[in-house]
Amino acid sequence: MPMPARIEWTDSDTNHPVFSARWHSESGAAAPRRVVVADDTTKAATAHRLACEGTALLWRGDFHGARHLLAAMARRVDRKPPPPGRTPADAFHQHRRARGHRARVLGMLLVLLDGEYGLVGECDPVGGRGLALRRAPDVRAACRAAYGPPGGPTAVSLRELLGVVGAHEWRVKGVPVPALDGARIHPHYGVFSPVRGEYVDLVARAPLPVAAGRDAPRPRTAFDIGTGTGVLAAVLARRGLDRVVATDINPRALACARENAQLLGLQGLVEVAAPGLFPAGGRAALVVCNPPWLPARPTSAVEQGVYDPGGAMLSAFLGGLAARLVPGGEGWLVLSDLAERLQLRSREALLGEIATAGLRVVDRLDTVPRHPRAADAADPLHAARAAEVTSLWRLAPDSF
Repeated sequence: MPMPARIEWTDSDTNHPVFSARWHSESGAAAPRRVVVADDTTKAATAHRLACEGTALLWRGDFHGARHLLAAMARRVDRKPPPPGRTPADAFHQHRRARGHRARVLGMLLVLLDGEYGLVGECDPVGGRGLALRRAPDVRAACRAAYGPPGGPTAVSLRELLGVVGAHEWRVKGVPVPALDGARIHPHYGVFSPVRGEYVDLVARAPLPVAAGRDAPRPRTAFDIGTGTGVLAAVLARRGLDRVVATDINPRALACARENAQLLGLQGLVEVAAPGLFPAGGRAALVVCNPPWLPARPTSAVEQGVYDPGGAMLSAFLGGLAARLVPGGEGWLVLSDLAERLQLRSREALLGEIATAGLRVVDRLDTVPRHPRAADAADPLHAARAAEVTSLWRLAPDSF
């Protein structure tokens, strides 16, 4: 097993001029090769310049001062927006490159966690603890939930840590889901939150196939492929399916779906399978999949719910669907047409994949987005987002 990456820095104000700590990045960013100490005297212009050059800044001042510095660095990055794209696809790729640059620069402001995930201003190389950052919040519960058991002093990006803390707040508070009569889904860190409720509403109102109807022979089984938080599995269970098998390739998602099924009292109806796309065996009256909508490479754990490199998950779902359905069963593909509007995928290509998989379109239910970004005229992808349509494609094998 390879040794964990580490960072090193010097501090002439202590009796231990050379320090080191483990490096952790949820986005897979490499450990910075050069690290300098920053505090409340560090100017935003200096921090921005060093970060652009690849030098990380390890914070030792007031915690709120670190947040202010991060915001000031962000303003400097945002002063140079990406050039307008010649085509929607070009605009999308320019936007992604700009967001990647922004993430790299802002990810260079680091904080240090001690051996119990407490925020510290300096590291004791022997005991793994140190002097706490001034006005630092208690992030231990959030870090344990996201990172697992602590493993000694660890350096992380402040930007990532703020995301971890925010995700933990959402996990504790939960997200109300109208399709579940206002019951809450509790997303884990790294699992896409069901904040866009329109796609959930489609699954809640689409007519069940004959094989899954109330007069169908029992047991009536459904598969929820790529379950994420388990929200669609919960909706299907609430609609009267006798058994819903939830799958995902992400172990965090499986743990999240399992916890939400228990919180909703559905553990007897929702079965969370081992990691994988489809369950190990069996067929179902209904197979539902809400794959990532954009065929592009994710740059962080949470982006895996949005970006599907090369449309691999979409293709795998369509290719394996027919063999997983009982006679009279249907597959429900929940997909936005944003990729089409950005010229990342054509409608003809989607229909071609459906036909090649031996499937036919029974019906399609459409809805429009209700999220704030659809009305944000400053968004470089505003035209595509404003026109976006999310659809539930009802699919059945040609042979049925």
